[in-house]
Amino acid sequence: MEKVSDALYEFEGIKNGISKRTIQSDLQLMRSNKLGYNAPIVVMHRKFYTYEDPNYSISNSPISIGDMQKIKEAVEVLKHVNGFSSFDEMSDIVARLENSLHSKKDNSPSIIQMESNKLLKGLSFISSLHQAIREQIPLLISYQSFKATQKQDLVFSPYLLKEYRNRWFLIGHHKKSEGLMTLALDRIDAIEEMGKNSYKEYTGIDFERYFSDTIGVTKTQKDRGHRVILQINARNAPYVETKPLHSSQQILDKKEDGSILIRIDVVLNFELEREILGFGESIKVLSPRNLQTRIIRRLEAANQLYAEKSDNKTPTSTNN
Repeated sequence: MEKVSDALYEFEGIKNGISKRTIQSDLQLMRSNKLGYNAPIVVMHRKFYTYEDPNYSISNSPISIGDMQKIKEAVEVLKHVNGFSSFDEMSDIVARLENSLHSKKDNSPSIIQMESNKLLKGLSFISSLHQAIREQIPLLISYQSFKATQKQDLVFSPYLLKEYRNRWFLIGHHKKSEGLMTLALDRIDAIEEMGKNSYKEYTGIDFERYFSDTIGVTKTQKDRGHRVILQINARNAPYVETKPLHSSQQILDKKEDGSILIRIDVVLNFELEREILGFGESIKVLSPRNLQTRIIRRLEAANQLYAEKSDNKTPTSTNN
């Protein structure tokens, strides 16, 4: 650790040093075939690491410069998922691989930029929650929803981390409730690991199918998809055709004026309503009737806000 830390400072200007965990992870990676090394690392006298073949060197890397560029681009894509510390470790591994290839570092700007929100709360929990899901560890979660007046402690078996529009959610089972429960990470205050004997395994359908009829994350196990018919005006029709609102989208009709009728089969939830409202006057709900009624009420309520503002406006006086 001391030797590597000294080298990092000398060649990279990195003053933070390196952890034992990173050293162990790198040794394991070198032994594996993930990067093509298969390094013959053996332990001597339960104390020292060495190569079984004294002529071996990772400098004789089978990875080409082209392969290295592909790895770097993949890491850049993964890095937009804030909160996963393992991706930061991958960036460090790529940097050391570059050195092993004797490839000159360039400071060229990133050519991939993805949407992210680093100010969003709760991202620091992602790595811990990911580990708890993988190792089936129950958690005591201090949580306060938007509607609650105070925090509550939940004994929670975590099953899935799901991202929607840069917000992260944890899906799992709360000990005192039936079915699945969805928690927003930005409403979590603290998490604490519990004994594994209180973990409740998930026995439902796989989550790929569970959310296949859902826009967003709001769904109960009893919810089912509904046939939703929408009319899109001519200006936005090409946008909706090339970027479907949902994977189930079908074009039912194309009108002479350029507008289209589409069908999606989805759960009627808050995220669906927000998606529709986001199109404003460009979209009209034709069915089902209960969804149409809800959208009308929300648009009327929004219009009333502006009507009240207009009524309260004080006229500007003029001098004749």
